[in-house]
Amino acid sequence: MAVSSVTVPSPRVPPREDAYASWYERVLGWTVAGGPPAQLVTGTRFDVLELPSDAGAALLRRPVATGPVALMGRRMRFLVAAGSAEELDGLLDWLEWGGVALDLAALGEGGRITAPKPPGAPSGEGPREAAVWLRPPEKGCEALLPSLPAPGKGAGPAGGPDLVRLVAAAATECHRARLRRTRRTRQPLAFS
Repeated sequence: MAVSSVTVPSPRVPPREDAYASWYERVLGWTVAGGPPAQLVTGTRFDVLELPSDAGAALLRRPVATGPVALMGRRMRFLVAAGSAEELDGLLDWLEWGGVALDLAALGEGGRITAPKPPGAPSGEGPREAAVWLRPPEKGCEALLPSLPAPGKGAGPAGGPDLVRLVAAAATECHRARLRRTRRTRQPLAFS
């Protein structure tokens, strides 16, 4: 009996999660932990302001400067300057939003977010709830992230976006989105 040799092509393998993690570490210099999927560590290079996606979409339509923005499921994540998470509660109180249920959170030191697919990575099938960049980061973007103004200076470390304006607009849009959702659930029944 003759044995024939058949060459079977290798299966097509999608980009590996560790390649994505490597991009964040190599290109942006960001700390990556865990995985898959890779997790971006907050509190060192950036913090995250997280809110419902409907409120986030409304916020993106406003004339408020932001940094990179990611979407994960029904949550939108706005990157802000490292250390900003510690300021959220005080800012909300100062802006007179303290005690109002806003569904607005901040992730700072010790936090993690799922790393979206890097900009320019080949598109392909991924989980439905995979994180994606709406406004992708660029090398050195941390210097232009929304932050508190320095005393006697403009907003941000280099006169960049103002964290106070971003938080005020985010709180307003979170409140409006909550009211819209409440109204939809309380619609009276119509009988014919």
